[in-house]
Amino acid sequence: MKLLAVETSTEACSAALIIDGVVSERFELAPKEHTKLILPMIASLMADAGLKPQQLDALAFSCGPGSFTGVRIATGVIQGIALGANLPVVPVSTLAAIAQDFFDNNHEPVQGESLKADGSTFNVAFTAMDARMGEIFWGVYQRNAQGFAELVGKEAVTLATEVEFPDLIGTGIGSGWGVYCEALSLRLAGLVSTCQIDNLPRAGAIARLGAQRFKQGLAVDVELAMPVYLRDKVAKKESER
Repeated sequence: MKLLAVETSTEACSAALIIDGVVSERFELAPKEHTKLILPMIASLMADAGLKPQQLDALAFSCGPGSFTGVRIATGVIQGIALGANLPVVPVSTLAAIAQDFFDNNHEPVQGESLKADGSTFNVAFTAMDARMGEIFWGVYQRNAQGFAELVGKEAVTLATEVEFPDLIGTGIGSGWGVYCEALSLRLAGLVSTCQIDNLPRAGAIARLGAQRFKQGLAVDVELAMPVYLRDKVAKKESER
């Protein structure tokens, strides 16, 4: 299985290549430099692996939510490669990628371990990205028995005081916790004992999730590989503020 993934939805820019489960990644924290960085990152990965796009099985990209411009960059790059090489595409949520990277770098559950509210804070991620305009992008993810992030409920753009969540114990992750920690902590009182605010989506996590979802038959044709913004507007009118 050979899959190329890109992620440009936040201030971080990254590309990754997964070959039979082994991930290679290029990652750089470089706000507003994504258009300059992403194609050289892809070229470097492909050259190191000795691959041409036509030799890949599929592509994956971070489809959002996130920066409108950043999400469009990832979408456009992947659509271009997919059209040229006639490849299927796996859209992957930015929030899922943040959760997956958190799970990959924290406690792994033993086979068959219950992922319910059992006192472990590393099997559930209350994921929040700062969406500006007083809101957050929100999604709750649970690590499944295979180690992959699974959405619990729905993703949403919402006020921190109005987030919906299951009765599970977990860790708060993402930039939204840095901005709205007090409001979120009050809302999820007793369910979150710690939080990490520096979590950013990475193409390596997109690649892992993309490969898994490709095996599950969740790839789509390029014309269906579209961004997911969650929010329809990028700015509020004066009367709405």
